[in-house]
Amino acid sequence: MTSIFAQDTIDAWRRERQLDPEPLRRLRASFLRKFEGWKRAVEHLPPEHRDDFRRRFTPHSLTLADRRDSNLDGASKLLFRTAGDLPLESVILRVASGRTSLCVSSQVGCAARCDFCATGRMDIVKNLSAEEILDQVVQAGQIIAAEGRRLRNIVFMGMGEPLHNEPELHRALALLVDPLSFNLHPSRIMVSTVGIPPGMLRLAQLHPQVRLALSLHSVRPDVRQTLMPISLRHGLDELHSAMREVTRIQQREIMVEYLLLAGVNDTAEDLRLLPEFLRDINVHVNLIPYNPIDDAPHLAASSPERSRQFAAGLKAAGLRVTTRYSLGSDVAAACGQLVRGHQRRRVNA
Repeated sequence: MTSIFAQDTIDAWRRERQLDPEPLRRLRASFLRKFEGWKRAVEHLPPEHRDDFRRRFTPHSLTLADRRDSNLDGASKLLFRTAGDLPLESVILRVASGRTSLCVSSQVGCAARCDFCATGRMDIVKNLSAEEILDQVVQAGQIIAAEGRRLRNIVFMGMGEPLHNEPELHRALALLVDPLSFNLHPSRIMVSTVGIPPGMLRLAQLHPQVRLALSLHSVRPDVRQTLMPISLRHGLDELHSAMREVTRIQQREIMVEYLLLAGVNDTAEDLRLLPEFLRDINVHVNLIPYNPIDDAPHLAASSPERSRQFAAGLKAAGLRVTTRYSLGSDVAAACGQLVRGHQRRRVNA
């Protein structure tokens, strides 16, 4: 069967049957914007064509295998499985203000292998297709809509490095902002990267309004290389140049993600060097509490007092700073915790 996201194939199907395009527009609006069920969406088609459409096109490429709701906050972790039975996770984030965001995955596993991230410890690494990325949005969107909420933001901060899966990422982004598909404003989408300068520049050029988040975590080369092996390939000088060019192209700030680790990157030297590194770039610094993982017992979160001091020091240096509070830690849905261990086999991306 063909995916509902194969617009050219669907349009060819319509032309073959000499159908007016309006029923298909209503079907897409029902399914991809209002997040109504597939049965209800297909009812927008003329009755004589519904069965044929259902036989030809499928609404989902993933199976929702499990859902875990936090008892602490408004987070829900969704475990999906691909057609090949590989696990991936998404997280619905409901905040007190009423805004609802969705954190989606772009890969099963992650080749970046950051020291603080559980996903990077997985043996599985597979690129997700655009259809698999978008089906996370559809199925989570249906859950959110059933609650009377509206999906406001989509962040590519789940499993995987989005810029290691550029073709499918760009296909997914194009459909998310397409007026005939999800029709989201690009400023409501954020792509997070560990720092791959060529991919950052391509993203800025192809999607100038999509927001970019950079996982920086240290501007001391030895520390960053230990925390993030990708820094051995793309050093801080290259990253700094890319950040400046991205802000020139997009004419907006980059979100800088900074995980606070006790004695690792929260020292007086870090507090001196970080503003210096960022002084000529339009950024907003997001300070993130560390969520422990079993595979990194050598890392610990900065104390609340040190976190406050670090934030105050950055603000005093003229930076815009927010201290983030992770949701879903009790269901392993917080930053860096997304992983499932009951299927450990390597597949080719």
